[in-house]
Amino acid sequence: MSQVLRYRSIFISDLHLGTRDAKTHYLLDFLKHTEAEFIYLVGDIFDLWKLKKGWHWPPINNELISLIFAKAKNGTQVIYIPGNHDEMFRDYCGANYNGVELLCQAEHISADGRKYLVMHGDEFDYIVRHNKWLAHAGDWAYDLLLWLNHWFNLARRRLGFGYWSLSSYLKQQTKTAVNFIGNFEQAVCNEAQRHQVDGVICGHIHHAAIQELSGCEYKNTGDWVCLLYTSDAADEED
Repeated sequence: MSQVLRYRSIFISDLHLGTRDAKTHYLLDFLKHTEAEFIYLVGDIFDLWKLKKGWHWPPINNELISLIFAKAKNGTQVIYIPGNHDEMFRDYCGANYNGVELLCQAEHISADGRKYLVMHGDEFDYIVRHNKWLAHAGDWAYDLLLWLNHWFNLARRRLGFGYWSLSSYLKQQTKTAVNFIGNFEQAVCNEAQRHQVDGVICGHIHHAAIQELSGCEYKNTGDWVCLLYTSDAADEED
C-alpha cells in the first residue's frame, strides 16, 4: 500500500487546466497520496483564456476535480482563490460550491500562530491590470517557450539527461524578468504588511520561492505547467 503523506496545509497555484502543458497527472498523483486539513487553490487553476480559444479537456481533468470535491466532502477545508486566467470566478467570491469556498483573498493561520495573506498576486502585476492586450501577447510568448521547453527536454531524455527547465533558466538570465520578479515580490510583501500579517503566500509569476523580505515571509507556490512540483514551495507542513 502506498504511503499517505499528511500535511496541515497544501497550497497549489497555476495549474492552468485547459492547456496541453498542465502537469495534471503529477498533481493528481500527489493529491491521491496526501491528506490535509486545508487545501488552498491559489489561482489560475483553470485557464479560461485558452479554453475560449480552443477546447482541450482530457478526462484526467475531471478525475482531478472529482478528487478535490471528494476531499472537501470528507472534511478538508478547500479554499479557491481565483487568479487572472480564471478571473470570472471572482464574481462568486463568498460562495460555497460543493464544499469548496471561493474567496478573493484569505488569511491563513499556521499551527504556530503565524498569519499569512493568501492571494494569487496578479493584483500587483501592472501589465495584467492595465494592459491586458500586452498580457495576452506575453501569454502567447510563454506558450512558445513551453513548446520549446517540451522539445528541448524530449531531446535531453533521448540523450539520457534529466528534466531541465528552459523557462526557469531564461528567467534567471534575463535582467527584465529578474527585475519584474523582484518588484512583484516586494509589492506583495508590502500588501502583507499593510494587512499586518507575518507573510504572504501567492502564485502568478510561475517562480517558486521561500524567502524573507524586509521582515515578511514571502512564499510563492510556483506552477504546475513548466516547472515540476517543488515540495518546499508547494506545501507548508505546519
